Amino acid sequence: MSENSPKNNNVQELQQNLEQIQDIMTGFMKSYESLDMDPFKLGAAYTEWMSAVASNPQKLFNEGLEFWRNSIELSHQTMRGLMGGEPESVVEVDKADRRFRHDDWSHKPVFSAIKQSYLLSSQWLRSLVTDVEGLDAHTAEKVKFFTERYIDALSPTNFALTNPAVIEKIVETNGSSLVNGLKNMLNDLEDGNGQLRISMTDTDAFTLGENVAASKGKVVFQNRMFQLVQYSPSTSKVLKRTLLIVPPWINKFYILDLQPKNSFLKWATDQGHTVFVISWVNPDANYANTEFSAYVQEGVVTAVDAIAATTGEDEVNAIGYCIGGTLLATSMAYMKSNNDDRIKTATFFTTMLDFSEPGELGVFIDEDQVGSLEEKMSETGYLEGSSMAGAFNLLRANDLIWSFYVNNYLLGNDPRPFDLLYWNSDSTRMPKAMHSWYLRNLYMQNQLVKPNAIEVDTVGIDLSSIDAPACFVSTIDDHIAPWKSTYMGATRLGGEVSFILGGSGHIAGIVNPPEANKYGFRISKELPETAEAWLEHAEEHEGSWWNTWNDWVYQHSGNTMVAARSPEDGGLSPIEDAPGTYVQCKMDDDVPQLAYTDLSAARPVKAKSAAKAAKAKTRTEADAKPTKTAAKSAKKAKSDAPSKATAEKAANDDLTKINGIGPKLASSLKENGVTSFAQLAAMSADEIVQMLVDMDPRNKRFNPSEWPAQAEKLAKK
Repeated sequence: MSENSPKNNNVQELQQNLEQIQDIMTGFMKSYESLDMDPFKLGAAYTEWMSAVASNPQKLFNEGLEFWRNSIELSHQTMRGLMGGEPESVVEVDKADRRFRHDDWSHKPVFSAIKQSYLLSSQWLRSLVTDVEGLDAHTAEKVKFFTERYIDALSPTNFALTNPAVIEKIVETNGSSLVNGLKNMLNDLEDGNGQLRISMTDTDAFTLGENVAASKGKVVFQNRMFQLVQYSPSTSKVLKRTLLIVPPWINKFYILDLQPKNSFLKWATDQGHTVFVISWVNPDANYANTEFSAYVQEGVVTAVDAIAATTGEDEVNAIGYCIGGTLLATSMAYMKSNNDDRIKTATFFTTMLDFSEPGELGVFIDEDQVGSLEEKMSETGYLEGSSMAGAFNLLRANDLIWSFYVNNYLLGNDPRPFDLLYWNSDSTRMPKAMHSWYLRNLYMQNQLVKPNAIEVDTVGIDLSSIDAPACFVSTIDDHIAPWKSTYMGATRLGGEVSFILGGSGHIAGIVNPPEANKYGFRISKELPETAEAWLEHAEEHEGSWWNTWNDWVYQHSGNTMVAARSPEDGGLSPIEDAPGTYVQCKMDDDVPQLAYTDLSAARPVKAKSAAKAAKAKTRTEADAKPTKTAAKSAKKAKSDAPSKATAEKAANDDLTKINGIGPKLASSLKENGVTSFAQLAAMSADEIVQMLVDMDPRNKRFNPSEWPAQAEKLAKK
């Protein structure tokens, strides 16, 4: 046989590929020599489990005996198949399991035996970690969760020599598929700085502002926390009340603007809403001490201020997505305590307010793991978003980890373009102080549902004070915010609440445009005590819930229409095209240095309905000084006080005792000459409003109608 024959060439190519694989694997192992192999502190959990199992040997014996019987039956059936007979399956694959779709898993006795042996072993392992007496609930859930992940990892589809599709590819390519796969793995290791971040999509196929996040609009406001994007109208008339969307800060907002066909932002604009969305900063080490309160005060509340400044419209409909909804609810309770009721309706997409039953995510939240995270964050000042993404991916490991592992590494295929997975890989960071506070106060201690258990700038947060109409939209297969947990949170608000339960999961159930006609949903305005009772009586509907939600918003907004609002015509000058600068910031980028917007310099709004909107060239709260009108109001208040002696005696009255006056406003009032209860008691509510607005236009949000009466009672004491 000639040395240059095709057979010899194939043998040489295979040998070269195997040698290259050996070199690659040597380098791969060196990169993992110092890796922490127990980041979830599983050693202690499984030690407790083993002790509990050992104390009940009867359970261990029974489960082992059942496994042994099934294994013997599988051996008999396998021998029958190898001898040409028709074997019967001892265990069947779940219809939803897509791992074993290759024909060889069913039609070749060896692969059928491998598959069934794996499934029987999986059943046995699950039985050993289920209903174990003597384990606390958290440890039991942790052991069950990670045992399931262990089972996922051991699937024969994840190994080259036990996956028929991989073997076929190796033969077809003379082993080059394995070389390509290992090169893909090395690229992912390099991109992850030593951590294996499996590429889920071709990131080079997408560009923000071009083929994702491409809806037309302008950035009209920016500060250190966020950019505010206003989308260009697509209708001649729009709802008078504006729409603000508060996305989660652990992901980028454009999950709601992937493509025109599934963009919620574009669809809402087409329905006649003036749509604003918060684009959160991707914080770097300089934000290490940024607290949750900054996302409330400098985030949501300031966004509402900016909307009023650019449109002249104080009333806002708001949507919060996931933890963006948690933030929205916290902000509304904070605003309510300050007599600020500009948010007139609230919609919560897959939002948890009650964290008593956080679902599978709870296995990641305990003192050991949070302490480890805090130690890690102390080194950088933030938590990488990829860490959170990894936890989310573990909830659906076969779909979001192992399917890509097989495709990219074992089959040697390049990842395919997919907009949703591009967004999923576009991680953000979380400031140390904020993330630590969030995990401890909400997930670990469930403080948000306890009235005044948490504070924002010394203001107690009470969810029951939120009396604006609310609509909760959850999804039945959500592993991140389980719908029964979101339902418990819905019952905590003080106003009218509607609850919608859509199909599918955390993303697909929300990004579900009407044209797709998928999933269906249930809805009810009644909120019985339990989620099960709600489900029993909720009305079922086909298709998307989007139109039903839109009808709900219009019904609670008075259906008042005004001329369409263009970002160019508002009180705030457009800064740049959507989607803006902050959203472009990648995982390793520093925060861009931007010129922050001065709301006091807003232009007069052109719309007739906005005649009383933002005034030009007024001052911000930070550098405000007493104006002539404010000084005049304060002087009048002093002159109308009961007596000079009384005023002097009360010069240091604690104005925060008046419901709606927080420490900052009390300080501003005193700087402007109002220092006593008697002075406020001598003024009318309208005079107080005028004084507040003269001090700072943003103070228009306060409602002082009850302040004079409260001040009079306090003055008499």
